[in-house]
Amino acid sequence: MASNFVLYLIRHLPTLGNKERKYIGWTDEPILDSPNWNWGLPEIPKHVYSSDLNRAKQSAAHYFPQASIEIAASWRECNFGDFEGKTYVELEKNKDYRKWIDDPYAFAPSGGESLKDVEIRVVAALKQLPNNAVVVTHGGPIRVVLSKYSLDQQGFWSWDIPHGTGYRLEWDSDKAFEEGESCTSISAVPITAKETM
Repeated sequence: MASNFVLYLIRHLPTLGNKERKYIGWTDEPILDSPNWNWGLPEIPKHVYSSDLNRAKQSAAHYFPQASIEIAASWRECNFGDFEGKTYVELEKNKDYRKWIDDPYAFAPSGGESLKDVEIRVVAALKQLPNNAVVVTHGGPIRVVLSKYSLDQQGFWSWDIPHGTGYRLEWDSDKAFEEGESCTSISAVPITAKETM
C-alpha cells in the first residue's frame, strides 16, 4: 500500500528590511533578535533543508537547533533585480514594476528573475526531497509551491505567508507527488515562542 507524501514549508523569521517592507530577495540580511521557537512537530525532523541565505539558515537553526540542516541555493527568494531593497511606495509609479505586479510569471525585473524562473528552480529542488522533509525558505518559494500544487488554484499574490508561518502539504502517494499532481491537503502548522525559565 502506498504511503502518503508529506512536505513542510516554513517561512524564515523577519529581518530589518522585512520590517521596513522592502523587497529583500538575494540581499543577505540576518534575522532580527528572536526568542527560541517551537514549531508544531512531534519530534525532531530527519530531513531539514534551508535556503543558503542567512535569514533562512538562522531561522532553521532557531526552529530546529538539534537537527542537521542541508543548505541549498535553489530555495532562495526571488531575485528582485532593480527592485531589490526598495518599497512599494518607491516603486509604485515605475512602469516595469507595474508590469511585474500584473504578470510576475512572464515579466522579470531588470537584473532579476520572473516567477517562472523561481518556479523552475523550486520545483526542481522539490522533486529531490524525501518524504516528511522540512524546508525553511522564503515567502516567494512558498507561494510558488502553494499556487502550483493547491486544489484551490489561488493566484500567487493571494497567499498570505507571514514570517514564521508553517504549512503542511500532503499527497495521497509518493507517485502523486513525483508526477506533480495537486496535493490533497494544505494546513497551517503553528509556531510559537518557547517560554524561558
